[in-house]
Amino acid sequence: MTDAAISPVARLLKAVANVEPQEVKAIVIAFIYFFFLMASYFILRPLRDTMGTVYGVSHLQELFTGTFIVSFFVAPIYAGFASRIRLATFLPWVYGFIALTMAGFYLLFRTSPDNRWIAAAFYVWLSTFNLLTISVFWSMMADIFSSTQAKRLFGFIAAGGTVGTIAAPAFIAFFVNIVGTNTLLLISAAGFVVTAFLVRLLEKEKRKLAARDPEAQKTSLDKKLGGSPLDGFVLLFKSPYLLMIALFLLLMTWISTVVYFQLADTISHEFASKAARTQAFATIDLAVNSAAVFIQLFGTGRFIQRFGVTTGLMLNPVIMVVAFLAVAFSPVLLVLGGIQIVRRVAEYAVAKPSRDMLFTVVDQQAKYKAKNVIDTVVYRFGDVTSAWVSSAILPFGVAGLAIFGVVICVFWFPIAYLLGRRYENARGGEFVAAPAHAIH
Repeated sequence: MTDAAISPVARLLKAVANVEPQEVKAIVIAFIYFFFLMASYFILRPLRDTMGTVYGVSHLQELFTGTFIVSFFVAPIYAGFASRIRLATFLPWVYGFIALTMAGFYLLFRTSPDNRWIAAAFYVWLSTFNLLTISVFWSMMADIFSSTQAKRLFGFIAAGGTVGTIAAPAFIAFFVNIVGTNTLLLISAAGFVVTAFLVRLLEKEKRKLAARDPEAQKTSLDKKLGGSPLDGFVLLFKSPYLLMIALFLLLMTWISTVVYFQLADTISHEFASKAARTQAFATIDLAVNSAAVFIQLFGTGRFIQRFGVTTGLMLNPVIMVVAFLAVAFSPVLLVLGGIQIVRRVAEYAVAKPSRDMLFTVVDQQAKYKAKNVIDTVVYRFGDVTSAWVSSAILPFGVAGLAIFGVVICVFWFPIAYLLGRRYENARGGEFVAAPAHAIH
């Protein structure tokens, strides 16, 4: 493609997200990659949440426990393959394997459409691979762009995924009655196949970017990581920096689970049919993602460049304290739905890009192995522990859960501040070839 042909695109991306000309192709591929990844998942997310209500809201903690157990075993299996297969070959096959499992569930749902245990297995597997695939994506982003680039670009890249999360529920709303619920599984599988192809394209662009852009990460995907399947756990417990990231995510997950229980309980009482519940969850998803994409495109990069990663990390704890106090006084669907929308917009538009930037200052082993453990095992450990506590508090009403949420935020806020300060200090001596445990 000639310079003349790309100059309008380059000028537009420069105006929107301060993208430099040499970064344009990588950013466009990353944007489309994240679009297909999130659309392929979100086209099934309302179905997953509906399967949770079919299994029983009072038994959701069992599904969360199953998800944690599966995630605990998947993390070292993933690390084992990454240790023994070139990343350029292995990473696309992560998405290819997910596509095969979706085709398998399509056959299972056709043969046993009302089987409660197949519904539970679908919920658990979808919840497990969701985190794995997103973790792989952001590991790759942190392996391509430096911390300086990430402040400018991660918000815009995240918008690609958010556009995908808008397209998926919109597709469901208009076409689910035509194509049928089961066919959504095949559409999702096709999306993951496209995603695998885009990973290969981005790997080639990473090599070019590393050669011509002095700011880009200089690591290569044309190699095996080496080591053992348990390296992610070892790196995590050796590094105070990584442990603090894990604690931040754990507390964020507790908050997310508390709100999920509040909302699922309220929706299950407000709507009798599975179709109405699916529509309610999809409507909230659509509202969240419509607001988030605007902020990601035009506000995230500017916000983080202006106020810093530390402020980005602290934003959600502040919002949630106010939100939970509102729930305590008015635990109705309108308030709970509004809080879920505000929480997730702030998380997707600011907190999550800020958290993923934290991995730009660690080495490649930590990016792909420790990050995967944090994003899957730690996240799901937060899910399962909060789920059991939430299920114990739920009989006392959603107001009781709101008080529990406020207590979590009291601890979450200082952790966010300390983690942000450690990141800013680490930026002064970026990893280059330093092991993750050298970052304090």
